[in-house]
Formats: sequence, structure tokens, C-alpha cells
Amino acid sequence: MTSALGTPSKAIKRKPIAIDLFAGCGGLTEGLKQAGFRVVGAIEIDELAAKSYRMNHPRVRLWNNDIRTIRLPTLRKTLCLKSGELDLLAGCPPCQGFSNIRTLNGNRYVRDRRNSLTDEFLRFVKDLRPRAIMLENVPGLANKRRFREFAATLESMGYNVKWDILDAALYGVPQRRRRLILLASKSGSIDFAPIDTTRMTVADAIGEIEPPHISNDPLHCLIGRRSHRISELIKRIPKDGGSRSDLPEEMWLECHKKCSGFKDVYGRMRWSDVAPTITGGCLNPSKGRFLHPDQNRALTVREAALLQGFPPGYRFATDRGMYAIAGMIGNALPPEFIRRHAIQIAAVLKENRVRTSRKRQE
Repeated sequence: MTSALGTPSKAIKRKPIAIDLFAGCGGLTEGLKQAGFRVVGAIEIDELAAKSYRMNHPRVRLWNNDIRTIRLPTLRKTLCLKSGELDLLAGCPPCQGFSNIRTLNGNRYVRDRRNSLTDEFLRFVKDLRPRAIMLENVPGLANKRRFREFAATLESMGYNVKWDILDAALYGVPQRRRRLILLASKSGSIDFAPIDTTRMTVADAIGEIEPPHISNDPLHCLIGRRSHRISELIKRIPKDGGSRSDLPEEMWLECHKKCSGFKDVYGRMRWSDVAPTITGGCLNPSKGRFLHPDQNRALTVREAALLQGFPPGYRFATDRGMYAIAGMIGNALPPEFIRRHAIQIAAVLKENRVRTSRKRQE
């Protein structure tokens, strides 16, 4: 079997190779590729997400399967990989089982079979023995026994493990998004990417886009329709950061009069600030502060993708409509956040290849 790594003489100059687990529509892969990785394989169970992934990353071998059904000897054979040759194994196990919302706002524990997918990640680690590992997830995972066991097992296998909860807004992403990220390597400690001194704002991300009604971008034309009453309410919310609480109480919806929480609902984004966390409900102003700063509408699909950090031309399968696309975008990993940390991983991997090459020449 010919190795996917090429000849030894090219080992230092070659692109590091990676596999993306739980790939979704491809945010992680996009970030890895931008950082110089060659993603050779990916796994995603959802058909729509897999279709979107293929539209943007056609050269990556994608398994549209439940990860629990993947036989690792077959995967290695298909990718021409030997155990120990993979540079980076990266992924984000579906986080719904670990989120506070999923656990009834944190009031009590809810069993979710997706929680066991961290064990699947570990199964791949034990078989592939990658040189480095990146795991990203919601902050709630840090408090779970499975995560502590995951990190401890990596350490017992000789990995240097580092993890923290970081805000993507500090790493070039125009939204507040607190995420747990774990980096592990057998080649020494990997530092997290440097923090930005300035922030990417809503204006930086979507300020120059033409209005949807004159756009040639089909994804920018996908925008939800509202009832007459809701449309009138939106028109009266002050521009550039206004909220429903700025309206006279007689204009409040009945549900808002009965609830003192969720203050961001029917709120506008502010041009000079980062966006709120882009979720699967980002096209619906009743789900959060998802109104355009000065146009009387919610976000479009393209704007949501840009605020998540996807490139302007990134494609999404439209088979199930705009709200299914919003779900893919909200579940995606911000490519820029991944790119910056992947650059740190690539630097450590390259340093180790250079060191290994020198030892062989001595």
C-alpha cells in the first residue's frame, strides 16, 4: 500500500493531512484548509449537511454514515493511511447533548445518546494514533465526566493536552461565541492562537452587502416572511442596536408581557459590535437579536453564513429550505476560529518534522 504521505524526502515540505469527524456542512474543513492542511477524509451522518459539504469540498473522501458504523481498517485502507501517519484528527461531536438548553436550561440532566460520541472520537484516536488532536464543543462539555475521561485517556497515551473555553470574537469571528477547544499533541504543547486586539464587527462582515431585493445571490434572497403585525413591530424598533424593550408597552406582544427574560428577542444587531451567537434560529427574530441593524428584516441565509465566518461564495444545499440551512450554519464551526488554532498546530507539527529529519541525518 502506498502511503498518503509521499516519499520521505518530501516529508518536511508536504501539507499536513487531517480527518474531520462530525463534519457538518464543512466549517471545520474550511478552516483547516485555509490553515494549510490537506483534509483527506470526513464523516457526517446528515444527508443535507453531507451534500453541502461535497458542494464545497469535492476532493475530500466523505463518508455519509453514522460514525459508529465506520470500520477503521476499511477507512485506513481507503485513505492509504497507516496507523501513526495522520497529522491531525479534528472534530466536534454533536453538542446538543451537552448544551444548557438541551438540559432543560440546566435545571436537570437529560440523557442523550449523542453524548457517547466522544467515545467514538476516542475510538478513532486509539486506532489512527494521530500526531495531533483538535476537539471543539460547547462550554458545557467541560463539566461532564466523559470529557474529563477523554482528556485523561489522551494524556495516558502520551499526548500533551491543553484545553480552555474561548470566545470566537477574540479570534476574528464577528460574533460572541464561547466554545470549548482542546488541543493535544505528541510533539509538545500547542499554544492557542494569539488574541486579536481589535474585533471583527457586524459592519465588517455584512456592511457592504447589497439589499436582498437587488442581490444576485440566491442565498441572500432567502429571507423569512412576517405577519403584518410583526412587520410593523420591527419597523418601530430603533435602528442600530434597538430592542423591543424600547417600544411602548402597548406594542409588546402578549408573550413578552408575561416573560421578563430573553431581552434580545426582536432586537437589532449593532454595526459597531459583534453579532450574538449565530444559532440555528438565526433567521427568526423571535429567537434572538437577529434583526438587521437598519433594514426592517431578519438576517438572510448569506448574512448568517458570513457572520459565522464562511467565505462569501460558500454553498449550501437548499433541498429542505432556508431554516434547514440556518440549522447547518448554526451548528457549524467558525472557519476563521479554526484556521487560527490550526495554524498553531501546523507550526508544531512542522517543527517536529524538521527535528525528526535532522536526527535521521546525524
